[in-house]
Amino acid sequence: MKIGILLEEIFDEREFIYPYYRVQESGLEPVVIGPESRAYKAKSGWMARADTAAHEVDARTLAGLIIPGGYAPDRLRRSDDVLELVRAIDEAGKPLAAICHAGWVLISAGVVKGRRLTGYHSIKDDLVNAGADYVDQAVVKSGNLITSRGPADLPVWVATFVEAVKGSR
Repeated sequence: MKIGILLEEIFDEREFIYPYYRVQESGLEPVVIGPESRAYKAKSGWMARADTAAHEVDARTLAGLIIPGGYAPDRLRRSDDVLELVRAIDEAGKPLAAICHAGWVLISAGVVKGRRLTGYHSIKDDLVNAGADYVDQAVVKSGNLITSRGPADLPVWVATFVEAVKGSR
């Protein structure tokens, strides 16, 4: 089963690396997706490469999608192809995980209204203004949407996501 992980400039490497390897360890196949198929720089300067561009991905081939945080979500939300992919995953009811600032991508994709979620405290107002019910918890599962606040929540966030993917088989 393939799991998409979104990537863009200024991503938080912890929120990319941790789920990447936990997905692999659970027997799933990570597929790194960017607006373009190229290398992207993390906040620390570390580089990671997108295997494929968002416009080349058929959401039907993915079992779920992970959106890491950092400042990358502010760039990801500008890509129509990325937003289309996020909407397609959500509409299919497949596990959709967002952490930290990744809530911005969910807002721009139009998938937060009326849903309970969390995110980094600085985007709380953005989430609430987009119609979400914000709660300050380590992980919040609302249907297929799985959200967390930041790096400290990585273990419970990724475990909840993997459990959701394996439970949807």
